[in-house]
Amino acid sequence: MKQPENIIVGISIGDLNGIGGEIVLKTFEDPRMLDFCTPVIFASIKAMTFYKTHFNSEINFNSINNLNQLVHGKVNVFNCWNEPVDIEFGKEDVKIGGYAIKSLVAATKALKNGEIDVLVTAPINKHNIQSEDFKFPGHTDYLAQELEGESLMFMITDTLRVGLLTDHVPVKDISSHITPKLIEQKINTVYDSLKKDFKIERPKIAVLGINPHTGDNGVIGREDDDVLRPALHKIRENGKLVFGPYAADSFFGSNNYKNFDAIIAAYHDQGLVPFKTLSFGQGVNFTAGLNKVRTSPDHGTAFEIAGKGIADENSFKEAVFSAIQIFRNRTSYEELTANPLKKSSKIERRKERDRG
Repeated sequence: MKQPENIIVGISIGDLNGIGGEIVLKTFEDPRMLDFCTPVIFASIKAMTFYKTHFNSEINFNSINNLNQLVHGKVNVFNCWNEPVDIEFGKEDVKIGGYAIKSLVAATKALKNGEIDVLVTAPINKHNIQSEDFKFPGHTDYLAQELEGESLMFMITDTLRVGLLTDHVPVKDISSHITPKLIEQKINTVYDSLKKDFKIERPKIAVLGINPHTGDNGVIGREDDDVLRPALHKIRENGKLVFGPYAADSFFGSNNYKNFDAIIAAYHDQGLVPFKTLSFGQGVNFTAGLNKVRTSPDHGTAFEIAGKGIADENSFKEAVFSAIQIFRNRTSYEELTANPLKKSSKIERRKERDRG
């Protein structure tokens, strides 16, 4: 196992015309960050040098064409392309979207191959990334295809964690997507993540209703009574501490959310509006349920302020810290729960490696 300070953090650069380059620079201008990890930015040295000049940064890059060349204690840039790119801050450009995907594909490949330990993704523009080769609404859906496991969008801070039953689904289709199978799958994913990734032994999970006032006994829809409540009852019978459904309109304002380790919302805005209201700029988007760790900041490309030097890097920095901590927690959990024979074999291999 790598020592904590050698955790390799891969970074996909996102939309080059957005604030991704700026927040990456600002995060790693602090030399103390290199005490926690070894960053690898998937972009090109020409693009990163452009950002460095534009934002008057004093950061030094180590340009590499092979991940075997990365240097600990340096900010590494893996060259995904070599040609110069015209970066025009604030402009939505399909060609620029193509470079965002080149970065994401290369970083994901490195993650799958174990060449990086975690992935932190800078924001992309969901419209200009669409092509014949890439037809995903965002990072999460692409990573769900490429990695193992059942993905779940999990918005996290130190004090608040919000998961979603459905994420990028049109409002008119939400109720048809929410089935007993989906509810059980998503709750199990959150439950397992809380144990493995956040070291919570007996997680308490609250679930928000699908309809206003959880349907008011069927007056405002039957989905809560016919689908959600029976599914939650079945899950509770299996010993999980799952509560609800709660009426979403008063749940956060009453501070009830503070009584739980995680909250599961029925759909995107039901969960993300209160989450971002309570924690915007500090929140992290974590893709739970996959066999690899991926995080991102809780905001988008922010074209309206791109290139002005005023973007706030705190959410991106929190995404880096969260990825590192989740990786450590997950590694620790896997070692503690490993088959004793496998664990012994790993120890012997490690000793053999150290002797070599």
